Amino acid sequence: VLSTPAWSAPREIKITGSDSMQYSVKRIEAAPGESLRVVLTAVGAMSKAEMAHNFVLLAKGTDVNAFVMAAASARKTEYMPASKKSSVLAATKQAGAGETVEVVFTAPKEPGEYVYLCTFPGHFVAGMKGVLIVK
Repeated sequence: VLSTPAWSAPREIKITGSDSMQYSVKRIEAAPGESLRVVLTAVGAMSKAEMAHNFVLLAKGTDVNAFVMAAASARKTEYMPASKKSSVLAATKQAGAGETVEVVFTAPKEPGEYVYLCTFPGHFVAGMKGVLIVK
């Protein structure tokens, strides 16, 4: 029987975000408490001011639309609303075309579905979202 040592490296999930405002990965499955590293690379031709992407994992039960509305006006903090900080389980910085950002986090211990999304204005509405399924 092989056991995974506690110090094992996080499992890496590579995602790209494009000018079509979509993630290349819309579904991530994880075990409760699993260590994950999400590596997000922005691909496209637009400037960072016009088009940037991040990965934000929200707590279960978060009002996603309220979070996105608050994020849209949080330009100074890379569209991460301070008022909604308690809803964020993991987040990257914004990445412009050709840039890569990453975040290492522990999957929630409670099984269920957790929404992840891009907080750049308009991207969530365009479909730039996915789900982390813990089971």
